[in-house]
Amino acid sequence: AGAAAMFGDRTVPGAHFESLWRGAQGASCEPKSCQTGRISTAEAAVQAHVARDASVQTDQCRDAGRDFRQEAQVDYASLLSFLQRVEDVVVKELNKNWKSRAFDGFEVNWMDQNETVLCLHTLSYPEAQDQNLQVTSVSWNATGSVVACSYGRLDDGDWSTEKSYVCTWNLDRRGLNPQCPDLVVDVPSSVMCLAFHPSQPSLIAGGLFSGEVVVWDASRREDPVIWRTGMTDDTHTDPVYQVTWVPDAKPRTHGQLWSVSTDGKILVWREERDGQLALAAGFAMVAQQIPRSPRLKKFTLGEAAMGVTSLSFSPFDPHVFMVGVEGGYALKCSTAAEALALQQPGSSVPLRAPAELAFSRHGGPVYSVSCSPFHRQLFLAPHPPRNLFLSCGTDGQVHLHSMLQAEPLVSLQLSKKYLFCVRWSPVRPLLFAAASGEGKARCPTTAMNTFISAGDVHLVDLEKSLQKPTLTLPRTAEEHPIYCLEFNSRQSWLLAVGDAAGTVRVWQLSSDFTEQGPREMNRLEQLASEITD
Repeated sequence: AGAAAMFGDRTVPGAHFESLWRGAQGASCEPKSCQTGRISTAEAAVQAHVARDASVQTDQCRDAGRDFRQEAQVDYASLLSFLQRVEDVVVKELNKNWKSRAFDGFEVNWMDQNETVLCLHTLSYPEAQDQNLQVTSVSWNATGSVVACSYGRLDDGDWSTEKSYVCTWNLDRRGLNPQCPDLVVDVPSSVMCLAFHPSQPSLIAGGLFSGEVVVWDASRREDPVIWRTGMTDDTHTDPVYQVTWVPDAKPRTHGQLWSVSTDGKILVWREERDGQLALAAGFAMVAQQIPRSPRLKKFTLGEAAMGVTSLSFSPFDPHVFMVGVEGGYALKCSTAAEALALQQPGSSVPLRAPAELAFSRHGGPVYSVSCSPFHRQLFLAPHPPRNLFLSCGTDGQVHLHSMLQAEPLVSLQLSKKYLFCVRWSPVRPLLFAAASGEGKARCPTTAMNTFISAGDVHLVDLEKSLQKPTLTLPRTAEEHPIYCLEFNSRQSWLLAVGDAAGTVRVWQLSSDFTEQGPREMNRLEQLASEITD
C-alpha cells in the first residue's frame, strides 16, 4: 500500500517560458506558414531580337584628379638644369651605341632550350620501301609544319618505267602515324627531286627521271597535278636533279620554276592557264664557254662534262646563282648573260651561256652547292662583301668559297665517302650540315654503279673547328647512305634527313646549333678576311 501511494499517476501543469526572439521578430515580420502553395512552372525559349554594344566608362572624380595633380608637383627649373648638365654625355653614349655592332645578327630566342640532339620522328611509306625505293629529296613547306619526300632510285634499276611516290606528313597533326603519310601521290617515273613553294604551303614542284617537271597541289586529294611540262622538245632529255622556285616581278604569279639536269641545261618555266608549264628562258653549259682562272689547268675529257647536278641562288643578288656540274666544278653564273650557247638543241627559246667563273675542282662530280644566307649583311665593312657558298661531291670534301676568287677559302675532308648534300644553316652563320654515304649508287657521269656503305650526317661549326665535324648524328641499327637533308627555316631546331632505306628522320637540334652568338657575324667576316688577305 505504501508503494502504491508513492508511485501513483498524477497530472501536473506544464511550465511556460516567453520567447524573447519570437517577440522581437514578430514586431517586424508577419507570421508565415511552413508550406508554400503550389507553384506553376513553364518552359519557354528566349531569344533576344536586338543586340547592342555599349562602352562603359566611369566618370572621373574631380576631387580625386585634383588631389593627384597636387601630389605630382614638378620642379621644372631643377629638371631643366639637370638635362642641360647631362645632355653632352647622353648624346655621346647614344652615338656610340648607334655605331656599335656588338649585337649584329643577335636575335632573342624565346623558345625552350634544347640541350640534346634527338630523333623526333622516323617517317616512311611501307609500299615504297617494299619496292626498295630510296628517299631522293626532302623539303619543308612554307609554314614549317609539313615535310615532304620524293621516292625514286639512285642506283641501278629500270628508272624510266618504275612507279614512285611523293609523300607528305604534317608533324603538328594529332595522332601522327609515321608510316601513314597525309598525302601520297603516285608518279609514273622516278622522282629525283622536289621543292615546296616558298610562300604557298600546298604547292610542290618535282623533277622526274624522264626529264619532266611537275607541280602538285597537296590540298587537292583526287587530282593533285596542276601543271606539268609534258614531253616536248623543250623538256630535259636527262633526269632532273633539282628544282627551285624563284620570285617573279610580275604580280599574280607563283614565280618562276627553275630546273637543272645532267643534259647540261638550266630551264626556266612559267605557268599557263591550260595546266602546262611553258619554257620562259633557258641556259646551256658548254665547256668551251666557261671563263677560267689562269691558275686552273685546261679541262680534261672527264672534267669537260657539263651535266648540271645542283643549283643555289645568291640571296643578295637576284642575278647570281651557283651550279655544280659532273666535271667536278662549281660555277658562278648570271641570269643577265647575253651570249648564246654554242650548242643550241631544238628549243622554243634561245639558250644562253650563263657561266662567269669556274672554281677550283673537286676530285669528282659536284653533287650539291649552297649559298650563305648571311655573309652579305655586313655591308658596312670597308672592303667589298665576299658572298660565300659551299660545295661538296664524291671526293668527300666540302669547299668553302668566296665568289670573288677561284681557290677555296677552306677545304674540309669530312669523309672518305661520297658527300651527296650540303646545306647552310638558316639561323647560324658559321654552321652547315653535310650528308654522306657509301653504298651502291649510279654515277651520272660514267653511268656505272659504285659500291657504297653506311652514311652519316655531319654538323660543322666553323667557330669550333675548320677541320672536323662538331657532331655526327647517331647512326641507326641498319646503316644506309644519306642522300638528302634540309633545315627547317621556320622551326630552326628541326632537320629532316632522307636515306637509301626509304626513311625520313626528323631530328631536333640542341640550342648550340640553333642560337646565334652576338658576334658570330663578325667572326664569319673575320674568317673570310683572314684567309683571303
